[in-house]
Amino acid sequence: MAEFDHLTLERTDDVARVTMHRPETHNAMNPAMASELRTATADLYEDDSRCVVLTGADGVFNTGADLSVLSGDASDGRTLRSIASSLHRAIENLSRAPKPVITGINGVAAGGGFGLALAGDIVLLAEDARLEFAYPRVGLTGDAGSTFLLPKLVGLRRAKEIALLDETISPERAVEMGLATEVASEFDDRLAELAAELADGPTRAYGATKRLFNRSAGRDLSAQMAAETDTIARMTATDDYRRGLDAFFGDEEPAFEGE
Repeated sequence: MAEFDHLTLERTDDVARVTMHRPETHNAMNPAMASELRTATADLYEDDSRCVVLTGADGVFNTGADLSVLSGDASDGRTLRSIASSLHRAIENLSRAPKPVITGINGVAAGGGFGLALAGDIVLLAEDARLEFAYPRVGLTGDAGSTFLLPKLVGLRRAKEIALLDETISPERAVEMGLATEVASEFDDRLAELAAELADGPTRAYGATKRLFNRSAGRDLSAQMAAETDTIARMTATDDYRRGLDAFFGDEEPAFEGE
């Protein structure tokens, strides 16, 4: 596993926890941090962890690109392209990962951090978290998958409202709008609880379910149901299917191993 300057990566049992760590910039993203995030998510895509948690250090999730490295003219295009290309690959890695991904939003998530927050399969918000689109404040357009995810999560009309009016979204409002899963008063405990629960589940079935959801937009109903048929039939070859069926008829909780 690679060494990182702007991230920490911890493994506890089957849970891999990535923490963005540039506290002096409120976890803002420079090219180096974005590159590390791309590397870390690629490694976790392939490893034997069964749940990935992404969060931020010191009560902040991520505040987007580090504006302090920008000059305010067209020369910044190269820097923003560098950050975005790495960040986008990281988001693709999280979206396609064959395991559940939780984004733990423990503070502000703005700009690129906003899109990164939405990339989780489960999005958990602390009570003092907030979501901010933020790009219009500096005359820029959305990235980090936000213009793709927002219309799918909240509808086109509401997505335009979020982007154009650029109002801060509270945790409760984020859940109401479908941007987040839940708000937790005991954030750290709930984050650990969710991660442990998902890591104990049928990992291959979770990953296959994610793929079905991710590819559904490009298929009609018949094609999607054909993919469902192929997938559910293929899952019968897994050890977890056997364990689940045995436990069901034995009236006990299944002990899945992710295989």
